[in-house]
This record gives sequence, C-alpha cells and structure tokens, in this order.
Amino acid sequence: MKTAWNSVAKSGIRSRAAPSAFRPLKRGFATPVTSPLGAKTQTTTLKNGLTVATEHSPYASTSTVGVWIDAGSRSETNENNGTAHFLEHLAFKGTQKRTQQQLELEIENMGGHLNAYTSRENTVYFSRAFNADVPQSVDILADILQNSKLEQSSIERERDVILRESEEVEKQLDEVVFDHLHATAYQHQPLGRTILGPRQNILDITRTELTGYIKDNYTADRMVLVGAGGIPHEQLVELAEKNFSGLPTTSSQNSAYLLSKQKPQFIGSDLRVRDDTIPAAHIAIAVEGVSWDDPDYFTALVTQAIVGNYDKAMGSAPHQGSKLSGFVHSNDLANSFMSFSTSYSDTGLWGIYLVSDKLTRLDDLVHFTLREWSRLSSNVTESEVERAKAQLKASILLSLDSTSAVAEDIGRQLVTTGRRMTPGEIERTIDQVTEKDVMSFANRKLWDQDIAVSAVGSIEGLLDYQRIRADMSRNF
Repeated sequence: MKTAWNSVAKSGIRSRAAPSAFRPLKRGFATPVTSPLGAKTQTTTLKNGLTVATEHSPYASTSTVGVWIDAGSRSETNENNGTAHFLEHLAFKGTQKRTQQQLELEIENMGGHLNAYTSRENTVYFSRAFNADVPQSVDILADILQNSKLEQSSIERERDVILRESEEVEKQLDEVVFDHLHATAYQHQPLGRTILGPRQNILDITRTELTGYIKDNYTADRMVLVGAGGIPHEQLVELAEKNFSGLPTTSSQNSAYLLSKQKPQFIGSDLRVRDDTIPAAHIAIAVEGVSWDDPDYFTALVTQAIVGNYDKAMGSAPHQGSKLSGFVHSNDLANSFMSFSTSYSDTGLWGIYLVSDKLTRLDDLVHFTLREWSRLSSNVTESEVERAKAQLKASILLSLDSTSAVAEDIGRQLVTTGRRMTPGEIERTIDQVTEKDVMSFANRKLWDQDIAVSAVGSIEGLLDYQRIRADMSRNF
C-alpha cells in the first residue's frame, strides 16, 4: 500500500519578524590567525572582491585548492531548481581551452584529483595535487568556472546521468526523509527545495538557464579561493590575480538571489509517505535550530551529543553513553537513531532521525524520545555534558586530518560567516559550555516548540501531528 499526504501547516504557528537584511562576508586584508599547531589562516581580498584564504604547512608535499561559492539550490527558483547541481556535472565536460579528454588527461598526468559537490547553500570545486602542480590546478579550476562550453551534446548526456542519480537517491531512505523534512519545515521557500531538483526540471533545464545561473551567481564577491597544505599564501594570491581577475565583481540583484538571502520561516508541519512495502518506519523530527554563527551553535552541538546516536547492530549498542540509547536498547524500541544539528547561514534544523521495525510501538519510541528532549530543559548532569563535549571535540578536531578537510573547513566558514574559527578557538568554546547552557538552550529551542515531522515507510502506527506536538511540553 502506498499513500502520500501533502505537507500542511498546523495551527499555533508563531508570527515571525521580518527577515533581516543580507550581511556581506566580513572580509579583511591579509588577516593571520594562528592555530595551535603553528599554522596560520591568512586571507586577502582582491580588487574584484574575490577572497583568497590559505593555511600553509611548510612540510606538506601536497595541497588542496578549491573554490567555495555562495550559491546552491537555495539560489534557484521553482522553475530552475536543479541548475546548480546540473552545472557541477557539466564542469568537467570541456572548456574553451580544453576538451573533456584533455582535461581528464591533464589531471591524470599530474597524479591529481579533481572533484565538485553541490549543497543547498554552496557549490564547491576543488583539486588535490603535489605542490609543484598547484599553478596548473588553479588554472584548471579557473578554466572550468569561467570557460565551460556547456555543449548541447554534453547537456543531454548529463541529463540522463542526473536522472539515474535521482533514481538512486530515491532509494536511499535517509536522503528521502531529510529532503521531505526540509520540504515541510521550509515549505514554499528556497531552502525547502531539493538539490537535484524535481524530475521534470531535470528534463527541461536548458543551456540558457545554466548560463543565466552562472551570470547571476558565479561572481567574485561570492567566492573564496582556498589553499591548504604546502601552498604559500603569497603564491596563491598571485595565482588568483592571474587566473580570476576577469571574474565579474558583483552579482546582479535578481529576485532569486534576494529571496535566497531572506531568513526562511520554520513551519510546524508534517509530511508522511506511507509505504507498507518498506519493512520499517523512518521518522525525522526537528525544531528550528541554529545558524552557523549563532551564539548557541556549539551549545546546540553539545546538546545533540547528549541525546546521542544508537545502532542496534553495533556490538557496543548496550553500552552507549546517552540515556536515550540505554532506554531504547533495553526496551527494544528502535533499530537505530541519529541526533543531528544541521546549520545554514541564517537558520537550522535540530532533531533526530529514528528507524524502527517495531511498528506497534512507534508511539512509545516518539514519546520517550521527546520526553528525553523535555528532560534537557531542567535536569542535565555535569558528567553527561563532559562526555558530550569530549565526543564533540574529538569529532570536529580529528576530522581535520588532511589538507582537503582543512580546506573544506576554511572555505565553509569563510563563505558562510566571513571568518574562520581556529581549532583552538573551537576547543576553547566547547570547553566553556556548561550544563546550565544546555538547559537554557533546551528551554528556548526545544520546550513547547513547533516541530517538523517527516516520515516514510510502514508508519501507520505513528500518532498524528497534534499528539506528537503535545509531547514537546510534557514533564519527563
């Protein structure tokens, strides 16, 4: 049996203030920030507005260089949704200077790696190579960003590739659930659209829309060129001036761009797709979270870590540190769950993703999950906060173990907040979070707040929205 419900806004939605004006990236000239390891994050702004940022490690033999663009699916319209992702696919299909074969051979001959990805807010093109090949890597990146041919034959080939990719994504239930979660939490708003776009758009996107998206969004003021590894800052600045000086200085203030910079309204609602051929229920529940530069950003992450993750298939499942993990395991309520805190430039989603084949106990699973959220408002111990902080620091700091990870960290932070927090800053900020901070966050962001619910699969036993919403203000 397959049935679907459209996402419908529920009663009790609080009015929102008018969206704040878009704040430009806070860029400085040659601003060094020292990390605990002695490396510096340096930034320079070129005359056309392009930011160049590096973290130089003199003993590194390789470097990652990439361009982070403040444009993703959020910068699209309903009509051209999917264009940013489509462009990413076409980037390596040939330019005015290089055919696709020449481009692939050039990368292969220098033993490098060239890749790209698209998110809701960013598009990223990056390369990993030996230090001596960085000038060639930057030249290639500049070429594909400014001179892609976008031939009709390539567009048609990639159209088929993207359609197949879309079909594969639809089989990944976690991707489906999170796309639905965005669609209902930010319905009829840019952030609610998917990255790949609907199937009809993929079929209809033309070269005109692709070139229009480049003209509107691939501009110097919305780009950061990042280098991490053995590339000195001064050298990358020179390469940027040589290869990117022809970029348009500012973007056109088109309606899609202006709309993408308005803070979206979080809407308490749910979207359910019942499919009894799927043996389990896949459920995501979220409140409005925090942006990248929100003062509560790290408190939200610590609170998320307190709720924790769980997977019954793991050998350590009975011994997870979080209280919810222990309760779920001892009562056999779920196959797995994952807490999350997803941030964007001006908003976020904080919540949990639950998977369970105990179809007659879904109400218990949701009830006790939200009861745990309620507990965080008034009863958090120092020991569980310290455990969560240790896990969070390890997760963040241990992930910065390659030039690509460092470049990603620099690019993401600069393009979203205008500055980079060093690993040392991050560690100190996390250390300062206390149990009082967690309870304050939970009182303001969790207690009696509207929720967005996304559910797919065998979900007949999931209670209706108002019953779930009522659990946001129950005593634990």
